[in-house]
Amino acid sequence: MLGTKKLGEGYKRFESKAKEYIGRPEKTDILLKDANKKADEHKGSLEGIWDNLQLLFDLVGAWRRGEYRKIPTGSIVTIIASIIYFVSPIDLMPDFLIGLGIVDDAAVIGFVLKQITSDLEKFRLWKETHEATNMVIDESVPGNNRPSLN
Repeated sequence: MLGTKKLGEGYKRFESKAKEYIGRPEKTDILLKDANKKADEHKGSLEGIWDNLQLLFDLVGAWRRGEYRKIPTGSIVTIIASIIYFVSPIDLMPDFLIGLGIVDDAAVIGFVLKQITSDLEKFRLWKETHEATNMVIDESVPGNNRPSLN
């Protein structure tokens, strides 16, 4: 199994690359698209971290769009570095090693999740509040008292 030191080294190799994404929203959009695609392809293998992985993607997306900025720059760089690691085909265990390639990706994501737990929890609460305030009841349709998302 991969040790904590190895996991930390794994994503840290991508930190300088992650800093390039801070001012390049188009690169961040492509990264998130690639990450979502890979995650969907390996959903079964990512079952243990799936919800938090999706929350990480949502956080980066909200940060990139300027909707959520209540996160330290260091945390966003760490998250982006872990996502770059996740999509990279060449890392501690290359993705071509069927069944094993995703293991280190999931381990690095899990390692990063532990590092940014409080930031992620603050975002989760913000997201829940934000989604709740965007719900509207369409009263123009008779009998429709169900909320809908705008």
